Amino acid sequence: MAIIELAKVSKVYRVGETETRALDRVSLSFEAGEFTALVGPSGSGKTTLLQMVGCLDLPDSGEIWMEGQNVVALSANRRADLRRAVIGFIFQFFALVPVLDAYENVELPLLLSGVGASERRARTLAMLEAVALTDRMHHRPDQLSGGQQQRVAIARALVKRPLVVLADEPTANLDTANGEQAMEIMRRLNEQTGTAFIFATHDPRVMGFARRTVQMVDGRVSAQEAVASGRVLA
Repeated sequence: MAIIELAKVSKVYRVGETETRALDRVSLSFEAGEFTALVGPSGSGKTTLLQMVGCLDLPDSGEIWMEGQNVVALSANRRADLRRAVIGFIFQFFALVPVLDAYENVELPLLLSGVGASERRARTLAMLEAVALTDRMHHRPDQLSGGQQQRVAIARALVKRPLVVLADEPTANLDTANGEQAMEIMRRLNEQTGTAFIFATHDPRVMGFARRTVQMVDGRVSAQEAVASGRVLA
């Protein structure tokens, strides 16, 4: 059953007289528990598509359905509520709060959502354990390696138990070993929690872990492929 559906979604960016069609009538659906990679060259539309799914931007035309609601028709406040409740984000540059330690960064989404102290602590500690960082939880981002920072970001995205996690180039700033470790952790958490993961990437390491790839070219979906093994790294 689809948890997110895009119907004929288009997006055009204009700078002066220059017009860039980032998405061109894209129709696509995602199901619960997916582990999917959006792939394609720079400018293919994959990051714009993530922004649409993440309720960070609106299309110029088309519909986006999530939790039985047409996101395009919602008010800005209602879209923010939906984003906060059901979507987790993992960013290329980690986007951790520099003055907070690892524990506090992971706890932050629960604090902002009004979760009680005892439940916040239990869920935060459980996620830090899931990403093998309990021994580093009182270290700030500048005291952590890039791989450790990305694991904090993964824990933060999952701690609020979202419907879907969106990751934009999640391995771009990691070396091979840390990139593969991050992907292994995300795939394990995907299997354990049932949370869907959608990645935008041109990294073969990420593509190799995906159970489905969606190829994008010039703002359109050019091909889709299910990968039976879920990992086909060379």
